[in-house]
Amino acid sequence: MDMLFPMMKMNTLEEGVIFVLKTMIKNVILSTLAIAVLAGCSGKKDSDKDTSVVEAIPVKVQKLEKENIARTLDYTANLQADEQVYYAPAATGRIEKIYVEVGDRIKKGQLLVEMDRTNLQQAEVQLKNLETEYNRAKMLNETQSISKQAYDAAVTQYEVAKSNVDFLKENTRMLAPFNGVVTGKYFENGEVYTGAAFGGASKPSIIAIEKINPLKDYVNISQQYFLSVKKGTKVELKSSLYPDRIFEGQVSIVYPTIDPASRTFTVEVKIPNDDEALRPGMYGTINFFIGNTETVVVPAIAVLKLQGANDRYVFINKDGKAKRVSVNLGKRFEDKIELISDEIQEGDELIVVGQGRVIDGSPITITQ
Repeated sequence: MDMLFPMMKMNTLEEGVIFVLKTMIKNVILSTLAIAVLAGCSGKKDSDKDTSVVEAIPVKVQKLEKENIARTLDYTANLQADEQVYYAPAATGRIEKIYVEVGDRIKKGQLLVEMDRTNLQQAEVQLKNLETEYNRAKMLNETQSISKQAYDAAVTQYEVAKSNVDFLKENTRMLAPFNGVVTGKYFENGEVYTGAAFGGASKPSIIAIEKINPLKDYVNISQQYFLSVKKGTKVELKSSLYPDRIFEGQVSIVYPTIDPASRTFTVEVKIPNDDEALRPGMYGTINFFIGNTETVVVPAIAVLKLQGANDRYVFINKDGKAKRVSVNLGKRFEDKIELISDEIQEGDELIVVGQGRVIDGSPITITQ
């Protein structure tokens, strides 16, 4: 009995171990099945989520319509004086007096500079003597008491002397040729004008004067507009110094030739400047009005720019989806801009709100 008991005990242990192992294997199998079932359910949910419909993006649209707008050409402007004179006498001499200073307004016919009068006085005395001889010769000629040669000589001497006096008067008493402003003074009273540029003047002169009403500018325009820009074409000038003002003017000269190198032609533009707000040398923009045209104009905020490039595009509603369309920009009108593209038509619905959230092909829903 003692010998059998260990054997029986051993068998009982083996059965216990086998029972425990079976239980453990069963639990492992059940756990594995549970994990598989859960994984299957989870995969089904994810699959259901992937195949669900993408939510439409709410946007606002605007129907594209053509508007009648003024067609303009924009060019930069560098204003110039209508007339500019570096004023000096035809002959050298001592300056008696300069009656103006830089910045003075001048009127046509106003005395600006007076030169030494010695030569003029001598010429006037000579003219007076020759005038006496001329009058005597004229009386003798009427009675045929003087030869034709002597008469012609007296007339010639008188006319030459008279022309000399007129010339000296013009160059001794220098009068303003137009209304304007003094822009330079290069000599002082009592100095001798030598006929050379002096005191910073770019040309030989005693003073410089400019006519600043009107002002003018020369603009080189592309040859394709040669038939559109004519004498009298209206223009508008805008300057950053006067952001709230528009200065109106017109084309005064259209040059008849086209530069073969640049393919441009030159026009002269004149801008009235009654209050002298504008000055020579000012920079601005000139708009040429060359007629009206019908075109598509949209809010500027609807136009997007491709990052890292200068390409512009918009989105339109195409059967409930956003369609990306590349565009070129035309004229800007305050908060609106002209769109140029063969892919957009009048009546298309342009996305004007929410365009930053969509991509090409995104489903959209239109809100009010």
